[in-house]
Amino acid sequence: MRPEKELLKNEIKSKFNHYGSFVIVNYVKFSANAANAFRRQIRKLGGELEVVRKRVLVKAAEDVGVSLDQSFLTGHVGLVFLGEDPIETTKAVFAFAGEGEKAINVVGGQFDGKIYNGVDVKRLSELPGKDEMRAQLLSVLEAPLSHTLSVMAALLTSVPYCLDNKVKLETGE
Repeated sequence: MRPEKELLKNEIKSKFNHYGSFVIVNYVKFSANAANAFRRQIRKLGGELEVVRKRVLVKAAEDVGVSLDQSFLTGHVGLVFLGEDPIETTKAVFAFAGEGEKAINVVGGQFDGKIYNGVDVKRLSELPGKDEMRAQLLSVLEAPLSHTLSVMAALLTSVPYCLDNKVKLETGE
């Protein structure tokens, strides 16, 4: 391999090791403005977009122990390395893929060391993100506590009402 390609391969290997999770996309008619907008959007979420040659990608993946099926690597290939919250970054990829020119198509990815095809990555992107899951957990924990609190408040307020009614009955009001 030529030194330039070896340098690119080493760069991709270091990103594989740093990020751990990634999504592979095919792109067609990806204008410079759309690519820059996509890069900015991914970077905001802590990820990174890399456009790479297929052969360099496959060799870098083999070196880090990731086996990629070359049959789904058609056309121009890009890697979206996912940030701190892989699901949120994947949602952003699919949101961008669905809008406008439809210049990118997700063909696969890796999450937690497991390779997924494009359909499975789409399903994963439909899962709730960390913030949504935290909100759901808090609502599950909060509901019984609020019911308990309302029962306790009703008990405490019912005693004075009962005493007041008792006093009114005895005094004849």
